[in-house]
Amino acid sequence: MNKIKLMSHLVAGYPTDELALTAARALIRGGADILEIQLPFSDPSADGPAIQTACTKVLERGYRTSDGLNFIAAIHSEFPQTTIYLMSYGSLVYTPGVADFCRRAAEVGVKGMIIPDLPFDYDEGLTASCKANGMVNIPVAAPSMSTERLSKLAHAGFPYIYAALRTGITGSDTKIDDATLSFLQKVSEGGSKVYGGFGISTGVQAKALADSVEAIVAGSVFVRIITEMQGDAEKLSTAVEAKARELCGMC
Repeated sequence: MNKIKLMSHLVAGYPTDELALTAARALIRGGADILEIQLPFSDPSADGPAIQTACTKVLERGYRTSDGLNFIAAIHSEFPQTTIYLMSYGSLVYTPGVADFCRRAAEVGVKGMIIPDLPFDYDEGLTASCKANGMVNIPVAAPSMSTERLSKLAHAGFPYIYAALRTGITGSDTKIDDATLSFLQKVSEGGSKVYGGFGISTGVQAKALADSVEAIVAGSVFVRIITEMQGDAEKLSTAVEAKARELCGMC
């Protein structure tokens, strides 16, 4: 079987910058093609308990947007060939100014932005600012969208769309069934490449999705491993790499 393309999610600075870097290295060794790095946010709308808790712990240290961008810069410096996407929420992008934020993100090596609470057709200039800085805006599609709105997004000309495989928050297991695959087909019908995630934690799920997406997306599963293993960097590294290999179909 061919390797499954993996986008893996990390919370910048969790539980420390050093251990987060250890996890990033393990993910890349395990086969992750894309790192989706989240800037911690105090009131996330799409994150499940594991990621919410991780964000809270990092923010309690006084972590700022500039710290997260420095963390991304360190990863990009070490792994310049690995694609990095930045995931966050609209207020962190809008407050300093969308154009300025996108410029800063591009300077540290970000290639794409995933901002779930900025609608694709009212994005405060995010798509244009991404393009001006050599990045892509990756809007989020959800099964709760109306047929008309989903079709509008699918045909809007975005290179990539992030498909949330179910409604609600991340972290819980997602069943890959005919309805899921039908949804993914609708998301891709305009020619956009699709990243599929929300609740992906096993190789079985990854294989069920692989033929319908550009890459599978896994996040909470890695955050839970990091939380559990944070007292032992070597065990953390081994466990994260093993899970990445499982999801990539490499073990």
